[in-house]
Amino acid sequence: MILCIPSVLAPLEVSECRKLLEAAAWQDGKNTAGYQAAKVKDNFQIPGNHPAAIQVGETILKALQTNPLFMSAALPLHFLPPMFNRYSGGQQFGTHVDGSIRTLPNGQRIRTDLSCTLFFAEPDEYDGGELIIEDTYGAKSVKLAAGDMVLYPSTSLHHVTPVTRGARLCSFFWLQSMIRSDEKRSLLFDMDVAIQRLAGGLPDDTLVSESTVQLTGVYHNLLRQWAEM
Repeated sequence: MILCIPSVLAPLEVSECRKLLEAAAWQDGKNTAGYQAAKVKDNFQIPGNHPAAIQVGETILKALQTNPLFMSAALPLHFLPPMFNRYSGGQQFGTHVDGSIRTLPNGQRIRTDLSCTLFFAEPDEYDGGELIIEDTYGAKSVKLAAGDMVLYPSTSLHHVTPVTRGARLCSFFWLQSMIRSDEKRSLLFDMDVAIQRLAGGLPDDTLVSESTVQLTGVYHNLLRQWAEM
């Protein structure tokens, strides 16, 4: 499932975060790339221990934990701290797949189930820079408004097209979901959305209430059966 989540950060938050990021010290993105990715990666990144990266990362994670759409779709268990990249002057990132296991700052290893890209530059500020994600239905091009985020399976092949004008500024990070399977996670998300629509969009009579309770019970029983903690 590829899901675009609007307005993860409000305009004022985007502006404040962007000032911190643009003033930070950037380094060659190859420094954090694996052997295969280093061959196709051409961008700049902020070191993970930089104060700006830590502060903006905390802002992002705080916003996501109160975002109902994200929580329903991701069912997060563990987060990697958000990282930040910038593309300009023809820079790009060739086709690759994200590493399956990442290490948290405390040494704990987590499985990367979902990848996240949150945009800080508006689409009209730069040419190119589309995130192309390949799935079973073909390739999807993603270039979102500042403050918006795309969530997609980390198993997906993807690449970033060359930025030929301006600069593309984004945060990227990974998470381990309570639900390992993308298929099961998608089913739970669809069911959760349907329950919310049923509960909020129909008259509050006994039949509707009973149906909503039953479906909610099915949802939680499936979650209980499939979740890994």
